[in-house]
Amino acid sequence: MKTLRLFIFALLMQAGTALAAERIITDAAGRQVSVPSAPRRVLAMSELDLDALLALGVKPAGATRGRGQQAMPRYLGKAAAAIPSVGNFASPVPELALALQPDLILAGGIPDPALLARLSRIAPTVVTYRPGDHWQGAFRRVAGAVGKSTQGDAVLAGYQRRAAALRARLQGQTSASVSVVRWNPQGPAYMLRDSFASLVLADLQLRRPASQQQPGAAHSPPLSMESLSLIDGDWLFVGTLDGAGAASRAMQAAAVNPAFGRLGAVKQGHMRAVDGSLWTGPGGPLAANAILADIEKAMLQP
Repeated sequence: MKTLRLFIFALLMQAGTALAAERIITDAAGRQVSVPSAPRRVLAMSELDLDALLALGVKPAGATRGRGQQAMPRYLGKAAAAIPSVGNFASPVPELALALQPDLILAGGIPDPALLARLSRIAPTVVTYRPGDHWQGAFRRVAGAVGKSTQGDAVLAGYQRRAAALRARLQGQTSASVSVVRWNPQGPAYMLRDSFASLVLADLQLRRPASQQQPGAAHSPPLSMESLSLIDGDWLFVGTLDGAGAASRAMQAAAVNPAFGRLGAVKQGHMRAVDGSLWTGPGGPLAANAILADIEKAMLQP
């Protein structure tokens, strides 16, 4: 009898430990999700999730590729180059995800309930943001999901200090308008007012051109060369998602078009070719700080 009691006690202790190792969090879709207190094998299903994990010092077990790219987002460089791919954004391959044996999946920006249900059968799945959510709120949700909220607050505080310092140095250019453009094979598209890069520019109190004030976190439809004036501004930051391919060729061809040369930003020498995967996608703290660096280099350095 004594042996049986000890056996039952051991089982209860084991169950208690298991329960203590789980936390219940509410994700961006309003779902209650039980997640490990200290997840060890996390999958990132969006660029923002991947960026956020790396900013927190967590190397994911796998991640989806950057949108419009054949690898991880270019701006993350070597930090993400060796992370196994589980497919493309919004269309991961469940078999690849399953093979990596995750204990947590971060599924930011995925609105498909059927896909979320499939991922949830592999591991606890947290929707870290919905399309259009502010990136800083999404980052805080990622930090909470992996048990690093304190570190997350420190990362955001560091970004805010850097943005404040740069904003002070840009005081002489507060009236300047900044155009942000993704060049596609079909033509240029400007980013809308609430896109990721637009939010970083707002932190610097830089304004967007009047033609780019529509609400939304995505981008405009591709423009024709006849409508090229809609991408003009005092400064023009333009790039493609991929470093090569049809979009890059289209952008190079447009750069020698006389209409492009008549843009005010081009005539003033204020056009900068940038990494479109950084400037025109949804990113986290690493991307936000990289945009600050691009702005500083373009607008403050001779």
